[in-house]
Amino acid sequence: MLAILKKEFNTFFASPIGYLVIAVFLLINGLFLWVFKGDFNILNAGFSDLSSFFYLAPWFFMFLIPAITMRSFSDEIKLGTIEILKTKPLSNWQIVLGKYFGAFLLIIFALIPTLIYVYTVDQLGNPVGNLDFGSTLGSYFGLLFLAAAFTAIGLFTSTLSNNQIVAFILGVTLSFLLFYGFDAIAELNLFKNYTIQNIGMNEHFKSISRGVIDTRDILYFVSITFFFLFLTKTNFDKK
Repeated sequence: MLAILKKEFNTFFASPIGYLVIAVFLLINGLFLWVFKGDFNILNAGFSDLSSFFYLAPWFFMFLIPAITMRSFSDEIKLGTIEILKTKPLSNWQIVLGKYFGAFLLIIFALIPTLIYVYTVDQLGNPVGNLDFGSTLGSYFGLLFLAAAFTAIGLFTSTLSNNQIVAFILGVTLSFLLFYGFDAIAELNLFKNYTIQNIGMNEHFKSISRGVIDTRDILYFVSITFFFLFLTKTNFDKK
């Protein structure tokens, strides 16, 4: 598994993909948070808070992560190297997990530079140091769990087609439906006696972002991640 992980991770940085992904993520976040005037601009907010970043990041992840994972299996299928991959002395689970952690590690690398936002906002506060580190830490944990789930979804959709664009569109669509789709359904008031938002990722992400780590939220994200990794492995078995 480690061999596949290293291969995937090195592939990202052997080409412009890895650098481009991190640069685009940081650039778009930076523009919205510090340059563009509007509700998301931290300098216009009047208080030291990173809620704008944690609101925007999941939506950026929704496009960023499928862009990273879209080639994971679709390229193997298109180039015919999937047969060679299966001859390796590795189980199918090891191959799937190797590709998964390779992509997930790149997301972590993209998040690390955003820690400078925490330091900057903390220093801009009056008095200095009045940033709520509890909710900030919880929000970062929430982003990691969300990224883990989106990565599993993207990996699954990359097994559905040998076309990277198709895999990307399917990944974005499925991620959007699971993140916001249930919130949209809840707004229709079709389910009077049940909180339909609890099925979606957004509700669990917001729960973790409050700074209280609930085992139900962790179990939810772990279940979603494992479910799509299982589907990925099942599809990989059939190829």
